[in-house]
Amino acid sequence: MRRLRIHPALREMLVEVRVHASDLIYPVFVRPGKNIRKAVPSMPGVFQYSADTLIKDLKKLEDQGLRAFMLFGVIDEKDKDESGSHILSQMSVVADTLRAIKRAGIGMLAAVDLCFCEYTSHGHCGIEDKTTGVDNRATALNLGKQAVQLAKAGADLIAPSGMMDGGVAAIRSTLSEAGYDHLPIMAYSVKYASAFYGPFRDAAASAPKHGDRRQYQQDPRRDRREAIEEAMRDVAEGADIVMVKPGLPYLDVLAELRGTLTTPLAAYHVSGEYAMLKAAAEKGWIDFEKVLMETLTSFKRAGASVILSYAAPDVLEILSDKS
Repeated sequence: MRRLRIHPALREMLVEVRVHASDLIYPVFVRPGKNIRKAVPSMPGVFQYSADTLIKDLKKLEDQGLRAFMLFGVIDEKDKDESGSHILSQMSVVADTLRAIKRAGIGMLAAVDLCFCEYTSHGHCGIEDKTTGVDNRATALNLGKQAVQLAKAGADLIAPSGMMDGGVAAIRSTLSEAGYDHLPIMAYSVKYASAFYGPFRDAAASAPKHGDRRQYQQDPRRDRREAIEEAMRDVAEGADIVMVKPGLPYLDVLAELRGTLTTPLAAYHVSGEYAMLKAAAEKGWIDFEKVLMETLTSFKRAGASVILSYAAPDVLEILSDKS
């Protein structure tokens, strides 16, 4: 085997897995206001934006080759309520930002996270229920309403993240009835109740006020069969892309899904994974660029076609330097 590794040109010829700018979706946090670019302390290089400052950064990233982003809304506690009604309006921060981005002529794919945890006063992913934590049916119906509102505002990709049974079916049905049958759904089908989400919950101000999300997110201790069942159900309900979240701790699940489904797969390089790399690099313990690219390459090798990563701007710089 070493004969194929000695010359660098031959090594490059035989590379089968590469990370490209077109693989990436950049998750961004947007809040009401103007001239806001507030750093997230637990995620170096990540910011909460107002629409105007986000547009400036997105234009630069588009020029560097970024093709897609995903919006997460952040609102003040005083604007939250039991049902998360903020996001069910055309006046929501995400809808406003989508319209502003489209008016600015940004041609990137505009994905939107579809959930309620950022907008509910209790921090859970839907309407609370004393027995089951979240009322599955009522929340699924509201997810459909949320999807239509964001479709009207200009969303190009709908990404439900709440892990509600039947949620994808409700979204697909409601979108079709409203004339948006053409919109793809990227379902967070295999989303674990993970300890890697801490920095995200700081950035999105979405931590549960009580309890946790284990009543609807997957248990990390379950085997891969449950993940396959979740993914197959979502595909049957109308999902066009299936996501595994987090990415790195669940490469086995990602690879198993690739061998089972023909549906495109996405991997989410989540906030905790990102923060670990940044923290270790700041200490001088790792080479950030090399470890980052090795990590993202592992997602591609395991079967992901799409990678969501807060490090997307770093990847663009790395790829630019290589070219």
